[in-house]
Amino acid sequence: MPSVRHKGLTPKQMFVRGMLVLVLSASTALFVRALDYTGPQVIACTVFAMTVLATLLFWEFRLAVAFLGIAALFSCDVLTLDRFVESCELPVILFLVGMMITVGVLKELGFFSWIIQLIVGMHHMTGTAFAVTVMVLSALLACAVDEVTSIVFVCALVFQVCDTLRVSATPFLIMAVMATNIGSAGTMIGNPVGLLISHRAGFTFEDFLIWAFPVMLACLLTAVGVLLVWFRREIRELSERLEERRQQKQALGPLVRVPYRKGLVIFVVTVAAIAFHHRLEALLDLEQNTLLMTAPLAIAGILMVWRHERAKHYIEVEVDWWELLFFMMLFAKAGALEHTGVASRVARDFGTAFHGSPALLLPVILGISAIGSAFVDNVVFVAAFMPVVRELQATPLWWALLFGACLGGNVTMIGSAANVIAIGVFEKRHRRSLDFWQWLKVGTVVGVVTCVVAWGGLTLMAKHMPVRPLHPHDGWGAWPDSHEAAPAALPDGPEEPR
Repeated sequence: MPSVRHKGLTPKQMFVRGMLVLVLSASTALFVRALDYTGPQVIACTVFAMTVLATLLFWEFRLAVAFLGIAALFSCDVLTLDRFVESCELPVILFLVGMMITVGVLKELGFFSWIIQLIVGMHHMTGTAFAVTVMVLSALLACAVDEVTSIVFVCALVFQVCDTLRVSATPFLIMAVMATNIGSAGTMIGNPVGLLISHRAGFTFEDFLIWAFPVMLACLLTAVGVLLVWFRREIRELSERLEERRQQKQALGPLVRVPYRKGLVIFVVTVAAIAFHHRLEALLDLEQNTLLMTAPLAIAGILMVWRHERAKHYIEVEVDWWELLFFMMLFAKAGALEHTGVASRVARDFGTAFHGSPALLLPVILGISAIGSAFVDNVVFVAAFMPVVRELQATPLWWALLFGACLGGNVTMIGSAANVIAIGVFEKRHRRSLDFWQWLKVGTVVGVVTCVVAWGGLTLMAKHMPVRPLHPHDGWGAWPDSHEAAPAALPDGPEEPR
Protein backbone atom coordinates (compact mmCIF):
# COMPACT_ATOMS: atom_id res chain seq x y z
CA MET A 1 0.00 0.00 0.00
CA PRO A 2 2.40 2.70 1.03
CA SER A 3 4.39 4.78 -1.38
CA VAL A 4 8.04 5.74 -1.09
CA ARG A 5 8.99 7.37 2.19
CA HIS A 6 10.63 10.73 1.67
CA LYS A 7 12.82 11.77 4.56
CA GLY A 8 14.95 14.88 4.84
CA LEU A 9 13.47 16.79 1.91
CA THR A 10 15.10 20.14 1.30
CA PRO A 11 12.90 23.27 1.20
CA LYS A 12 13.42 23.40 -2.56
CA GLN A 13 12.25 19.81 -2.99
CA MET A 14 9.25 20.49 -0.77
CA PHE A 15 8.37 23.55 -2.85
CA VAL A 16 8.74 21.73 -6.18
CA ARG A 17 6.62 18.79 -5.07
CA GLY A 18 4.04 21.07 -3.51
CA MET A 19 3.74 23.05 -6.73
CA LEU A 20 3.43 19.80 -8.68
CA VAL A 21 0.53 18.71 -6.46
CA LEU A 22 -1.20 22.08 -6.91
CA VAL A 23 -0.68 22.18 -10.68
CA LEU A 24 -1.90 18.63 -11.24
CA SER A 25 -4.87 19.15 -8.91
CA ALA A 26 -5.81 22.35 -10.73
CA SER A 27 -5.45 20.51 -14.04
CA THR A 28 -7.83 17.86 -12.75
CA ALA A 29 -10.36 20.56 -11.85
CA LEU A 30 -10.12 22.19 -15.29
CA PHE A 31 -10.36 18.83 -17.05
CA VAL A 32 -13.50 17.64 -15.27
CA ARG A 33 -15.05 21.10 -15.59
CA ALA A 34 -14.45 20.94 -19.35
CA LEU A 35 -16.38 17.66 -19.33
CA ASP A 36 -19.35 19.63 -17.97
CA TYR A 37 -19.19 18.24 -14.44
CA THR A 38 -21.14 20.15 -11.81
CA GLY A 39 -19.48 22.31 -9.16
CA PRO A 40 -19.73 19.71 -6.34
CA GLN A 41 -18.42 17.02 -8.71
CA VAL A 42 -15.43 19.18 -9.66
CA ILE A 43 -14.62 19.80 -5.99
CA ALA A 44 -14.95 16.10 -5.08
CA CYS A 45 -12.68 15.03 -7.96
CA THR A 46 -10.10 17.71 -7.21
CA VAL A 47 -9.87 16.92 -3.51
CA PHE A 48 -9.52 13.20 -4.19
CA ALA A 49 -6.86 13.80 -6.85
CA MET A 50 -4.94 16.02 -4.45
CA THR A 51 -5.08 13.29 -1.79
CA VAL A 52 -3.70 10.67 -4.21
CA LEU A 53 -0.89 12.96 -5.40
CA ALA A 54 0.06 14.04 -1.88
CA THR A 55 0.09 10.40 -0.76
CA LEU A 56 2.52 9.60 -3.55
CA LEU A 57 4.82 12.62 -3.10
CA PHE A 58 4.47 13.42 0.63
CA TRP A 59 3.92 10.05 2.33
CA GLU A 60 4.63 11.36 5.86
CA PHE A 61 2.03 14.12 5.44
CA ARG A 62 -0.76 12.00 3.97
CA LEU A 63 -2.94 12.17 7.10
CA ALA A 64 -2.58 15.96 7.34
CA VAL A 65 -3.58 16.25 3.69
CA ALA A 66 -6.52 13.90 4.31
CA PHE A 67 -7.75 16.12 7.16
CA LEU A 68 -7.44 19.24 5.01
CA GLY A 69 -9.32 17.58 2.17
CA ILE A 70 -12.21 16.56 4.42
CA ALA A 71 -12.35 20.11 5.82
CA ALA A 72 -12.54 21.46 2.26
CA LEU A 73 -15.41 19.10 1.39
CA PHE A 74 -17.31 20.16 4.51
CA SER A 75 -16.67 23.85 3.87
CA CYS A 76 -17.90 23.62 0.27
CA ASP A 77 -21.03 21.71 1.36
CA VAL A 78 -20.04 18.73 -0.79
CA LEU A 79 -19.96 16.45 2.25
CA THR A 80 -22.32 16.55 5.22
CA LEU A 81 -21.80 15.04 8.66
CA ASP A 82 -24.40 12.34 8.01
CA ARG A 83 -22.75 11.35 4.74
CA PHE A 84 -19.34 11.42 6.36
CA VAL A 85 -20.42 8.95 9.04
CA GLU A 86 -22.10 6.81 6.39
CA SER A 87 -19.08 6.78 4.06
CA CYS A 88 -16.13 6.36 6.44
CA GLU A 89 -16.77 2.60 6.81
CA LEU A 90 -16.78 2.44 10.61
CA PRO A 91 -17.54 -1.33 10.64
CA VAL A 92 -14.37 -1.94 8.61
CA ILE A 93 -12.32 0.28 10.91
CA LEU A 94 -13.62 -1.48 14.04
CA PHE A 95 -12.90 -4.88 12.48
CA LEU A 96 -9.30 -3.84 11.87
CA VAL A 97 -8.98 -2.55 15.45
CA GLY A 98 -10.13 -5.90 16.84
CA MET A 99 -7.80 -7.87 14.57
CA MET A 100 -4.80 -5.67 15.41
CA ILE A 101 -5.33 -6.25 19.12
CA THR A 102 -5.73 -10.00 18.62
CA VAL A 103 -2.56 -10.19 16.50
CA GLY A 104 -0.70 -8.21 19.18
CA VAL A 105 -1.65 -10.82 21.78
CA LEU A 106 -0.62 -13.65 19.45
CA LYS A 107 2.80 -12.02 19.03
CA GLU A 108 3.36 -11.86 22.78
CA LEU A 109 2.26 -15.46 23.26
CA GLY A 110 4.90 -16.60 20.75
CA PHE A 111 2.48 -18.09 18.22
CA PHE A 112 4.39 -16.82 15.18
CA SER A 113 7.76 -17.68 16.72
CA TRP A 114 6.51 -21.24 17.13
CA ILE A 115 5.74 -21.45 13.41
CA ILE A 116 9.26 -20.25 12.59
CA GLN A 117 10.76 -22.84 14.95
CA LEU A 118 8.82 -25.61 13.21
CA ILE A 119 10.31 -24.69 9.83
CA VAL A 120 13.85 -24.14 11.10
CA GLY A 121 13.76 -27.54 12.76
CA MET A 122 12.69 -29.41 9.61
CA HIS A 123 15.01 -32.26 8.59
CA HIS A 124 16.34 -32.86 5.08
CA MET A 125 15.61 -29.30 4.00
CA THR A 126 16.76 -28.31 0.50
CA GLY A 127 16.94 -24.94 -1.22
CA THR A 128 13.86 -25.69 -3.33
CA ALA A 129 11.93 -26.99 -0.33
CA PHE A 130 12.86 -23.91 1.67
CA ALA A 131 11.82 -21.53 -1.14
CA VAL A 132 8.48 -23.29 -1.62
CA THR A 133 7.89 -23.40 2.15
CA VAL A 134 8.58 -19.67 2.47
CA MET A 135 6.17 -18.80 -0.34
CA VAL A 136 3.36 -21.11 0.80
CA LEU A 137 3.75 -20.00 4.43
CA SER A 138 3.70 -16.33 3.37
CA ALA A 139 0.52 -16.76 1.34
CA LEU A 140 -1.40 -18.82 3.90
CA LEU A 141 -0.33 -16.64 6.81
CA ALA A 142 -1.49 -13.56 4.89
CA CYS A 143 -4.85 -15.28 4.36
CA ALA A 144 -5.19 -16.12 8.05
CA VAL A 145 -4.09 -12.84 9.64
CA ASP A 146 -2.98 -10.04 7.30
CA GLU A 147 -0.17 -9.22 4.90
CA VAL A 148 1.72 -6.96 7.32
CA THR A 149 1.87 -9.50 10.16
CA SER A 150 2.74 -12.26 7.70
CA ILE A 151 5.71 -10.50 6.13
CA VAL A 152 7.18 -9.39 9.47
CA PHE A 153 7.50 -12.95 10.72
CA VAL A 154 8.45 -14.54 7.41
CA CYS A 155 11.24 -11.96 7.09
CA ALA A 156 12.54 -13.13 10.47
CA LEU A 157 12.58 -16.71 9.16
CA VAL A 158 14.35 -15.74 5.91
CA PHE A 159 17.03 -13.73 7.70
CA GLN A 160 17.64 -16.45 10.29
CA VAL A 161 18.27 -19.09 7.63
CA CYS A 162 20.11 -16.94 5.07
CA ASP A 163 22.37 -15.25 7.61
CA THR A 164 23.25 -18.60 9.17
CA LEU A 165 24.17 -20.06 5.78
CA ARG A 166 25.78 -16.82 4.59
CA VAL A 167 23.76 -16.54 1.39
CA SER A 168 21.95 -13.52 -0.03
CA ALA A 169 18.52 -13.03 1.54
CA THR A 170 17.29 -10.80 -1.32
CA PRO A 171 15.82 -13.53 -3.59
CA PHE A 172 14.00 -15.26 -0.75
CA LEU A 173 12.75 -11.93 0.58
CA ILE A 174 11.30 -11.10 -2.83
CA MET A 175 9.68 -14.56 -2.99
CA ALA A 176 8.12 -14.05 0.44
CA VAL A 177 6.77 -10.60 -0.37
CA MET A 178 5.25 -11.61 -3.70
CA ALA A 179 3.62 -14.69 -2.19
CA THR A 180 2.27 -12.51 0.63
CA ASN A 181 0.64 -10.09 -1.82
CA ILE A 182 -0.90 -12.96 -3.76
CA GLY A 183 -2.11 -14.71 -0.62
CA SER A 184 -3.70 -11.53 0.74
CA ALA A 185 -6.37 -11.85 -1.98
CA GLY A 186 -7.45 -15.28 -0.76
CA THR A 187 -9.65 -14.15 2.13
CA MET A 188 -11.34 -10.96 3.20
CA ILE A 189 -8.95 -10.48 6.15
CA GLY A 190 -5.73 -10.77 4.17
CA ASN A 191 -5.76 -7.17 3.00
CA PRO A 192 -7.78 -4.05 3.92
CA VAL A 193 -8.83 -3.98 0.27
CA GLY A 194 -10.57 -7.35 0.62
CA LEU A 195 -12.33 -6.29 3.79
CA LEU A 196 -13.51 -3.06 2.18
CA ILE A 197 -14.80 -4.84 -0.93
CA SER A 198 -16.56 -7.50 1.15
CA HIS A 199 -18.34 -4.82 3.16
CA ARG A 200 -19.48 -2.81 0.14
CA ALA A 201 -20.36 -5.77 -2.09
CA GLY A 202 -21.95 -7.82 0.69
CA PHE A 203 -19.60 -10.79 0.32
CA THR A 204 -19.13 -13.24 3.18
CA PHE A 205 -16.03 -15.16 4.26
CA GLU A 206 -17.48 -18.22 2.50
CA ASP A 207 -17.82 -16.25 -0.73
CA PHE A 208 -14.09 -15.53 -0.61
CA LEU A 209 -13.33 -19.21 -0.02
CA ILE A 210 -15.52 -20.20 -2.98
CA TRP A 211 -14.56 -17.55 -5.54
CA ALA A 212 -11.30 -15.87 -4.47
CA PHE A 213 -9.32 -18.60 -2.72
CA PRO A 214 -9.15 -21.02 -5.70
CA VAL A 215 -8.01 -18.23 -8.03
CA MET A 216 -5.42 -17.18 -5.44
CA LEU A 217 -4.07 -20.74 -5.28
CA ALA A 218 -3.75 -20.84 -9.07
CA CYS A 219 -1.89 -17.51 -9.04
CA LEU A 220 0.34 -18.71 -6.19
CA LEU A 221 1.21 -21.96 -7.98
CA THR A 222 2.10 -20.00 -11.11
CA ALA A 223 4.20 -17.50 -9.18
CA VAL A 224 6.04 -20.30 -7.34
CA GLY A 225 6.98 -21.85 -10.68
CA VAL A 226 8.16 -18.55 -12.14
CA LEU A 227 10.21 -17.61 -9.06
CA LEU A 228 11.82 -21.04 -8.74
CA VAL A 229 13.08 -20.70 -12.31
CA TRP A 230 14.03 -17.03 -11.96
CA PHE A 231 16.13 -17.56 -8.80
CA ARG A 232 17.35 -21.09 -9.62
CA ARG A 233 21.03 -20.18 -9.09
CA GLU A 234 20.44 -18.72 -5.64
CA ILE A 235 18.28 -21.71 -4.68
CA ARG A 236 20.98 -24.10 -5.85
CA GLU A 237 23.55 -22.25 -3.73
CA LEU A 238 21.28 -22.51 -0.69
CA SER A 239 20.93 -26.26 -1.26
CA GLU A 240 24.70 -26.65 -1.33
CA ARG A 241 25.12 -24.70 1.90
CA LEU A 242 22.39 -26.74 3.57
CA GLU A 243 24.10 -29.97 2.56
CA GLU A 244 27.43 -28.74 3.93
CA ARG A 245 25.81 -27.83 7.23
CA ARG A 246 24.00 -31.15 7.38
CA GLN A 247 27.27 -33.02 6.96
CA GLN A 248 28.68 -31.00 9.85
CA LYS A 249 25.56 -31.91 11.87
CA GLN A 250 24.77 -28.27 12.60
CA ALA A 251 21.27 -26.79 12.97
CA LEU A 252 20.01 -23.70 11.17
CA GLY A 253 19.66 -21.82 14.42
CA PRO A 254 19.02 -22.11 18.12
CA LEU A 255 15.86 -24.09 18.73
CA VAL A 256 13.87 -23.05 21.79
CA ARG A 257 10.67 -24.42 23.23
CA VAL A 258 7.82 -21.97 22.63
CA PRO A 259 4.63 -22.22 24.76
CA TYR A 260 2.37 -21.98 21.72
CA ARG A 261 -0.83 -23.69 22.90
CA LYS A 262 -2.66 -20.61 24.20
CA GLY A 263 -1.82 -18.69 21.04
CA LEU A 264 -2.94 -21.59 18.85
CA VAL A 265 -6.31 -21.76 20.63
CA ILE A 266 -6.87 -18.01 20.20
CA PHE A 267 -5.87 -18.21 16.53
CA VAL A 268 -8.22 -21.14 15.81
CA VAL A 269 -11.15 -19.53 17.64
CA THR A 270 -10.65 -16.21 15.84
CA VAL A 271 -10.45 -17.76 12.37
CA ALA A 272 -13.40 -20.05 13.09
CA ALA A 273 -15.57 -17.16 14.32
CA ILE A 274 -14.83 -15.22 11.13
CA ALA A 275 -15.15 -18.23 8.83
CA PHE A 276 -18.55 -19.33 10.14
CA HIS A 277 -20.05 -15.89 10.68
CA HIS A 278 -22.56 -16.28 7.83
CA ARG A 279 -23.90 -19.58 9.19
CA LEU A 280 -24.27 -18.12 12.68
CA GLU A 281 -25.96 -14.98 11.36
CA ALA A 282 -28.49 -17.09 9.49
CA LEU A 283 -29.07 -19.23 12.59
CA LEU A 284 -29.57 -16.19 14.82
CA ASP A 285 -31.50 -14.24 12.16
CA LEU A 286 -29.01 -11.37 12.21
CA GLU A 287 -28.21 -8.93 9.44
CA GLN A 288 -25.52 -10.14 7.04
CA ASN A 289 -21.90 -9.55 8.19
CA THR A 290 -23.02 -8.48 11.68
CA LEU A 291 -20.98 -11.18 13.41
CA LEU A 292 -18.13 -10.73 10.94
CA MET A 293 -17.59 -7.19 12.16
CA THR A 294 -18.26 -7.86 15.85
CA ALA A 295 -16.37 -11.15 16.33
CA PRO A 296 -12.88 -9.56 16.34
CA LEU A 297 -14.08 -6.88 18.78
CA ALA A 298 -15.57 -9.48 21.11
CA ILE A 299 -12.42 -11.62 21.01
CA ALA A 300 -10.23 -8.54 21.50
CA GLY A 301 -12.35 -7.48 24.49
CA ILE A 302 -11.99 -10.91 26.13
CA LEU A 303 -8.23 -10.88 25.54
CA MET A 304 -7.95 -7.38 27.05
CA VAL A 305 -9.77 -8.57 30.18
CA TRP A 306 -7.55 -11.66 30.38
CA ARG A 307 -4.35 -9.64 29.92
CA HIS A 308 -5.64 -6.46 31.52
CA GLU A 309 -2.18 -5.31 32.57
CA ARG A 310 -1.26 -5.09 28.84
CA ALA A 311 -4.61 -3.78 27.56
CA LYS A 312 -3.47 -0.17 27.28
CA HIS A 313 -0.37 -1.27 25.39
CA TYR A 314 -2.48 -3.12 22.83
CA ILE A 315 -4.63 -0.04 22.21
CA GLU A 316 -1.79 2.46 22.07
CA VAL A 317 0.90 0.41 20.29
CA GLU A 318 -0.62 -2.52 18.41
CA VAL A 319 -3.48 -0.52 16.85
CA ASP A 320 -2.19 1.62 13.98
CA TRP A 321 -4.41 4.65 14.56
CA TRP A 322 -2.47 6.74 12.03
CA GLU A 323 -3.34 4.32 9.22
CA LEU A 324 -6.92 3.80 10.38
CA LEU A 325 -7.66 7.54 10.50
CA PHE A 326 -6.21 7.92 7.02
CA PHE A 327 -8.48 5.12 5.80
CA MET A 328 -11.52 6.82 7.32
CA MET A 329 -10.78 10.14 5.62
CA LEU A 330 -10.07 8.35 2.35
CA PHE A 331 -13.31 6.35 2.43
CA ALA A 332 -15.28 9.53 3.14
CA LYS A 333 -13.74 11.22 0.09
CA ALA A 334 -14.62 8.22 -2.05
CA GLY A 335 -18.13 8.52 -0.66
CA ALA A 336 -18.23 12.13 -1.86
CA LEU A 337 -17.45 10.88 -5.39
CA GLU A 338 -20.39 8.53 -5.11
CA HIS A 339 -22.88 10.98 -3.59
CA THR A 340 -22.12 13.75 -6.08
CA GLY A 341 -22.71 11.40 -9.02
CA VAL A 342 -19.14 11.18 -10.28
CA ALA A 343 -19.13 7.40 -9.90
CA SER A 344 -22.41 7.07 -11.82
CA ARG A 345 -21.09 9.13 -14.69
CA VAL A 346 -17.77 7.28 -14.93
CA ALA A 347 -19.58 3.93 -14.72
CA ARG A 348 -21.95 5.02 -17.50
CA ASP A 349 -18.98 5.97 -19.68
CA PHE A 350 -17.35 2.59 -19.00
CA GLY A 351 -20.59 0.80 -19.80
CA THR A 352 -20.95 2.68 -23.06
CA ALA A 353 -17.33 2.14 -24.11
CA PHE A 354 -17.51 -1.61 -23.48
CA HIS A 355 -21.16 -2.10 -24.46
CA GLY A 356 -22.17 -2.93 -20.90
CA SER A 357 -20.42 -6.30 -21.14
CA PRO A 358 -18.86 -7.55 -17.89
CA ALA A 359 -16.81 -10.02 -19.96
CA LEU A 360 -15.06 -7.07 -21.62
CA LEU A 361 -14.95 -4.99 -18.46
CA LEU A 362 -13.32 -7.73 -16.34
CA PRO A 363 -9.81 -7.53 -17.88
CA VAL A 364 -10.11 -3.73 -18.04
CA ILE A 365 -10.89 -3.41 -14.31
CA LEU A 366 -8.24 -6.03 -13.48
CA GLY A 367 -5.58 -4.27 -15.55
CA ILE A 368 -6.38 -0.73 -14.42
CA SER A 369 -6.38 -1.69 -10.74
CA ALA A 370 -3.13 -3.66 -11.14
CA ILE A 371 -1.32 -0.79 -12.86
CA GLY A 372 -2.68 1.78 -10.42
CA SER A 373 -1.82 -0.30 -7.35
CA ALA A 374 1.73 -0.83 -8.59
CA PHE A 375 2.48 2.86 -8.05
CA VAL A 376 -0.22 4.19 -5.68
CA ASP A 377 -1.48 2.92 -2.33
CA ASN A 378 -3.89 0.12 -3.32
CA VAL A 379 -6.41 1.22 -0.68
CA VAL A 380 -6.41 4.70 -2.22
CA PHE A 381 -6.97 3.27 -5.68
CA VAL A 382 -9.68 0.81 -4.65
CA ALA A 383 -11.50 3.46 -2.60
CA ALA A 384 -11.64 5.65 -5.70
CA PHE A 385 -12.69 2.89 -8.10
CA MET A 386 -15.09 1.01 -5.84
CA PRO A 387 -18.07 3.35 -6.38
CA VAL A 388 -17.61 2.89 -10.14
CA VAL A 389 -17.64 -0.91 -9.84
CA ARG A 390 -20.69 -0.63 -7.62
CA GLU A 391 -22.52 1.34 -10.29
CA LEU A 392 -21.49 -1.14 -13.00
CA GLN A 393 -23.27 -3.77 -10.88
CA ALA A 394 -21.58 -6.96 -12.04
CA THR A 395 -20.37 -9.41 -9.40
CA PRO A 396 -17.22 -10.61 -11.26
CA LEU A 397 -15.93 -7.04 -11.44
CA TRP A 398 -15.59 -6.91 -7.64
CA TRP A 399 -13.23 -9.89 -7.77
CA ALA A 400 -11.34 -8.31 -10.67
CA LEU A 401 -10.83 -5.18 -8.57
CA LEU A 402 -9.61 -7.29 -5.63
CA PHE A 403 -7.08 -9.31 -7.60
CA GLY A 404 -5.84 -6.35 -9.61
CA ALA A 405 -5.15 -4.39 -6.43
CA CYS A 406 -3.36 -7.28 -4.71
CA LEU A 407 -1.41 -8.69 -7.67
CA GLY A 408 -0.37 -5.27 -8.96
CA GLY A 409 1.46 -4.68 -5.69
CA ASN A 410 4.15 -7.12 -6.81
CA VAL A 411 5.28 -5.02 -9.76
CA THR A 412 7.28 -2.38 -7.89
CA MET A 413 9.06 -2.06 -4.54
CA ILE A 414 6.42 0.44 -3.39
CA GLY A 415 3.36 -1.48 -4.50
CA SER A 416 2.11 -2.72 -1.13
CA ALA A 417 2.57 -2.47 2.61
CA ALA A 418 4.33 -5.84 2.64
CA ASN A 419 6.90 -4.55 0.13
CA VAL A 420 7.70 -1.41 2.08
CA ILE A 421 7.97 -3.23 5.43
CA ALA A 422 10.23 -5.94 4.02
CA ILE A 423 12.47 -3.34 2.37
CA GLY A 424 12.67 -1.39 5.62
CA VAL A 425 13.67 -4.48 7.61
CA PHE A 426 16.26 -5.39 4.96
CA GLU A 427 17.82 -1.91 4.92
CA LYS A 428 17.95 -1.76 8.71
CA ARG A 429 19.59 -5.17 8.93
CA HIS A 430 22.06 -4.95 6.04
CA ARG A 431 22.51 -1.16 5.79
CA ARG A 432 21.95 -1.12 2.04
CA SER A 433 19.00 -0.83 -0.32
CA LEU A 434 17.46 -3.36 -2.65
CA ASP A 435 17.92 -2.84 -6.38
CA PHE A 436 14.77 -1.19 -7.76
CA TRP A 437 15.36 -2.57 -11.28
CA GLN A 438 16.01 -6.08 -10.03
CA TRP A 439 12.66 -6.02 -8.31
CA LEU A 440 10.89 -4.37 -11.26
CA LYS A 441 12.02 -7.05 -13.73
CA VAL A 442 10.85 -10.05 -11.74
CA GLY A 443 7.86 -8.13 -10.35
CA THR A 444 6.61 -7.26 -13.82
CA VAL A 445 6.85 -10.88 -14.97
CA VAL A 446 5.10 -12.21 -11.86
CA GLY A 447 2.50 -9.43 -11.94
CA VAL A 448 1.59 -9.90 -15.60
CA VAL A 449 1.53 -13.71 -15.47
CA THR A 450 -0.59 -13.88 -12.30
CA CYS A 451 -3.01 -11.24 -13.62
CA VAL A 452 -3.51 -13.35 -16.76
CA VAL A 453 -4.12 -16.42 -14.58
CA ALA A 454 -6.59 -14.45 -12.44
CA TRP A 455 -8.37 -13.21 -15.58
CA GLY A 456 -8.72 -16.77 -16.87
CA GLY A 457 -9.86 -18.11 -13.51
CA LEU A 458 -12.44 -15.38 -12.94
CA THR A 459 -13.74 -15.73 -16.50
CA LEU A 460 -14.29 -19.47 -16.02
CA MET A 461 -15.89 -19.02 -12.60
CA ALA A 462 -18.00 -15.99 -13.53
CA LYS A 463 -20.56 -18.10 -15.37
CA HIS A 464 -21.28 -19.94 -12.12
CA MET A 465 -21.45 -16.88 -9.87
CA PRO A 466 -24.86 -15.83 -8.52
CA VAL A 467 -26.89 -13.97 -11.11
CA ARG A 468 -27.75 -11.34 -8.58
CA PRO A 469 -25.02 -9.94 -6.30
CA LEU A 470 -25.28 -10.60 -2.61
CA HIS A 471 -25.56 -6.91 -1.75
CA PRO A 472 -29.23 -5.87 -1.51
CA HIS A 473 -28.63 -2.50 -3.18
CA ASP A 474 -26.91 -3.89 -6.28
CA GLY A 475 -28.81 -4.68 -9.45
CA TRP A 476 -27.59 -7.27 -11.90
CA GLY A 477 -24.64 -9.58 -11.74
CA ALA A 478 -25.22 -11.66 -14.81
CA TRP A 479 -22.54 -13.02 -17.08
CA PRO A 480 -23.31 -13.28 -20.80
CA ASP A 481 -24.56 -16.88 -20.56
CA SER A 482 -27.05 -16.11 -17.78
CA HIS A 483 -30.67 -15.16 -18.31
CA GLU A 484 -30.36 -11.52 -17.29
CA ALA A 485 -28.64 -8.90 -19.40
CA ALA A 486 -26.69 -5.86 -18.33
CA PRO A 487 -28.53 -2.54 -18.46
CA ALA A 488 -27.77 -0.59 -21.59
CA ALA A 489 -27.05 2.57 -19.65
CA LEU A 490 -26.99 3.83 -16.10
CA PRO A 491 -29.21 6.65 -14.84
CA ASP A 492 -27.94 10.20 -15.05
CA GLY A 493 -27.41 12.48 -12.13
CA PRO A 494 -26.05 12.04 -8.62
CA GLU A 495 -26.99 9.07 -6.56
CA GLU A 496 -29.61 9.61 -3.92
CA PRO A 497 -28.33 9.19 -0.36
CA ARG A 498 -29.14 5.78 1.04
